[in-house]
Amino acid sequence: MSLADIVQRGWEAVGAGDFDALVADYVEDMTFIMPGQADILEGRQAFRSALNGIGDILPPGFEITGLRQIEGDGEVVSIVEWKSAKVTGSQLSVLFKFQGDKIYEERWFIDTEQWKNAF
Repeated sequence: MSLADIVQRGWEAVGAGDFDALVADYVEDMTFIMPGQADILEGRQAFRSALNGIGDILPPGFEITGLRQIEGDGEVVSIVEWKSAKVTGSQLSVLFKFQGDKIYEERWFIDTEQWKNAF
């Protein structure tokens, strides 16, 4: 399975609300860097716990309208097209870094002003 396939499987798990399946593809001491790059979650358990409140961290009406993966050497970038109640369409990117076939870092890149205004 390619690294891009692993990332795609993760997005599908998020869509299905199967967060246990999602975190299975991460190393135990993984890092999640949120929009704005200042908030960081460390460890798979902290990441899994945060997923329980995913509806609270996404803008109202958040919907992914397009998704594609770009695979490099030991990393994958997801280009995510999205919309919400206050944003008719935008894009964000997510960088996934791998150790073998497990993700050790997930970093989101978003227009933070637009993101704040979406709430």
